[in-house]
Amino acid sequence: MGLWQIGTDTLARSRFVLSPFAETFASLKLLHVGTGAHPGEETWLRAHLPGYRARLAADPVITLLVRAALGASWIADFICPTSCVGESFEETVARVRAAGAGQARADLRVSLRGPLPAALERDDLPERATALLTYVWEHTVRPYWERRRRVLEADMVARTAQVSQGGWAAVLDSLRPEVRWLGESRFQVNRNAYPPREIAAGAELLFMPVTPRAGWVSWEGRERYAVVYPCLGVLAEDHDRRPVPAGLGALIGAARAGLLVLLEIPMSTTQLVAVTGQGLGSVGRHLRVLLDAGLVTRRRAGRSVLYVRTAAGEVLVNASGPAPASHG
Repeated sequence: MGLWQIGTDTLARSRFVLSPFAETFASLKLLHVGTGAHPGEETWLRAHLPGYRARLAADPVITLLVRAALGASWIADFICPTSCVGESFEETVARVRAAGAGQARADLRVSLRGPLPAALERDDLPERATALLTYVWEHTVRPYWERRRRVLEADMVARTAQVSQGGWAAVLDSLRPEVRWLGESRFQVNRNAYPPREIAAGAELLFMPVTPRAGWVSWEGRERYAVVYPCLGVLAEDHDRRPVPAGLGALIGAARAGLLVLLEIPMSTTQLVAVTGQGLGSVGRHLRVLLDAGLVTRRRAGRSVLYVRTAAGEVLVNASGPAPASHG
């Protein structure tokens, strides 16, 4: 397993941060796979996958570069630098452009676990990688960035609240299935069989949510480490297309009705916080009312508790009339 040794002081000083570059790289990974994990991703792919594939088809070198860089168990270091706190996309991607050609080729050999294809034995790989990442940012991420930013910020608020309620172990265990706190300063970051890394005292440890179902770890030397994890608000883009029936909002309140509409599919408290932007306490109170009224039920799935509408909740939503028409 991939194991990090983390001192308690380092963990206590760690932070949740926004990274436009991480969001862009996660989107590149989703475009590369070409299959969404939920309807929101599928909708986004239908809009952007054709243009992405056309761009790759026009440049076979880029196609080979992406395949080589996104290895089965290792991402080529030069193409995915670790963002700094407050760093813009342009500032992070500038470090991709500044990578040396020799470094790029060496990193690709590591991600490939073997020799490079002859077509990648060239000196312009950092520039080509920068151009592709900039295309993904400008055309497929930036148009949605303000909405995604709100979802990511809500996720970070929810995670921070979770730290105060259940401690860091509960938060780390909830990031991704393969990520967990093992105790005794041991943090499992993935299931890959790599030598343990000891994070020195004073190092910066960052947690970066992204909206696509993607995750990875990265580091810059021995001074900065990052864990990128899928935000629990991934359905946020669908949320805007799930209007609340006017009658239901008038009956039980707009915020509570919004939760009931969303719970057509099972969702956790943290996910509801991230999707709606409501506070953790507010979501918890609304869920308690809905539970007591028999409109939702809950069940455990692994480490998470998921809420979903009951048959009575379905009847109430369906009997409340159509959602108000949108104008614009």
